[in-house]
Amino acid sequence: MSTKAEKKDLDWQNIGFTYRVTDKRYVSVYKDGKWDEGQLTSDPNVVLNECAGILQYCQEIFEGLKAYETEDGSIVTFRPDLNAERMGNSAVGLVMPPFPKERFLEAVDQVVRANAAWVPPYGSGASLYLRPYMFASGPVIGVKPSDEYQFRIFCTPVGPYFKGGAKPLTLCVSDYDRAAPHGTGHFKAGLNYAMSLQAYVKAHADGFDENMFLDPASRNFVEETGGANFLFVTKDNEVVTPKSDSILPSITRRSLVYVAEHYLGLKVTERPVRLAEIADFAECGLCGTAAVISPVGKVVDHGKEICFPSGMEKMGPVIQKLYDTLTGIQQGRVEAPAGWIRKISL
Repeated sequence: MSTKAEKKDLDWQNIGFTYRVTDKRYVSVYKDGKWDEGQLTSDPNVVLNECAGILQYCQEIFEGLKAYETEDGSIVTFRPDLNAERMGNSAVGLVMPPFPKERFLEAVDQVVRANAAWVPPYGSGASLYLRPYMFASGPVIGVKPSDEYQFRIFCTPVGPYFKGGAKPLTLCVSDYDRAAPHGTGHFKAGLNYAMSLQAYVKAHADGFDENMFLDPASRNFVEETGGANFLFVTKDNEVVTPKSDSILPSITRRSLVYVAEHYLGLKVTERPVRLAEIADFAECGLCGTAAVISPVGKVVDHGKEICFPSGMEKMGPVIQKLYDTLTGIQQGRVEAPAGWIRKISL
């Protein structure tokens, strides 16, 4: 097999952040108490019974990660072991059979390898987005877990999340709750995102980029947005991340925290963050797979504007360093901590 795939003929600089049908995807079926051996397929369609558990009771979980071409022409994934572990935790939380970690990693490798021609070239700012997901495929009419499941991974090339640079976002404090106390907020389940859609549409209709969701119990503490964790920077360059049992444990946030401590020498604190104190911070960012870190310039709390000193024109200096360092690690320009980069053999 050749060591380097011929790339698809795409305008890689302008492919956008949208879904495209690629060559292969992976599927494994859980039935009679065990997962089958799994296989790649060319068919992008899923055929389901009308009474499948996913359709009736939303029993579904998913992950998101990326494959990149590095400076030396290698294709790599970034910390897929953590995606495998988080998906295992989500499966337990929704009473689904966890897909084994090593099989998850091998399935990711297979999908990337089979779609190597879709991995955007180094320097394009684009990447290959991978979506592992699992859902209840067996028929369920009473409210209970299904007996049959499918684990799948598809991929699609996506352009840079910020076309033309990362302009700081304007958020609104939401009147909606993203998650319930002692609920499913810390699992990556589709139902959590369905819960956030009404709030997301309203925020956009009102002229905002995203929501700031507060803790569902007291509504005094900052939690996250519909799809990203918060990261704050104090005027003394201390990095602060909110702590809560209903926040999704972001792999990007954990990576940025490590980079802040071990690469940039910054103090990092994870603690509950009160809405009332955010005006005291110098910078604010949203952490996630898609954008790595998105700068926030302003939060509007029911008409009251809270403006961060970093402004509305560009990333603040600490968030910019975090972004540059982590993307440098992902793309092979900065030496990575042991185990962070998984190289795909073609």
